[in-house]
Amino acid sequence: QVQLVESGGGLVQAGGSLRLSCAASRSTFSIRTMAWYRQAPGKQRELVAFISRTGITNYADSVKGRFTISRDSAKNTVYLQMNSLKPEDTAVYYCNAGTYSSGTYYRNDANWGQGTQVTVSS
Repeated sequence: QVQLVESGGGLVQAGGSLRLSCAASRSTFSIRTMAWYRQAPGKQRELVAFISRTGITNYADSVKGRFTISRDSAKNTVYLQMNSLKPEDTAVYYCNAGTYSSGTYYRNDANWGQGTQVTVSS
């Protein structure tokens, strides 16, 4: 099991930016595909973006061109740079350490952080 700690959330006006960070506890980070999910009130948790250990990235259509996922293996940390934020981006954001195969991300429900709240005001 990988322990994950998210940070960087907050309140921002529409059009603004935030950068989320997720620090992993173990060096197994380097062999993991990392992902960001989000969950808005009353909605299911949805995949926002993932990055494989080799740097392959994938984004939900709703955030393409606005969000960028990156990783720093030396720091065991994955980031989510969020630009041009919209009120509909308001959610609790979680990171997950899972696996990647043939273009699909497979989340590991044993590897979730506690989440960080992002609120975008109109």
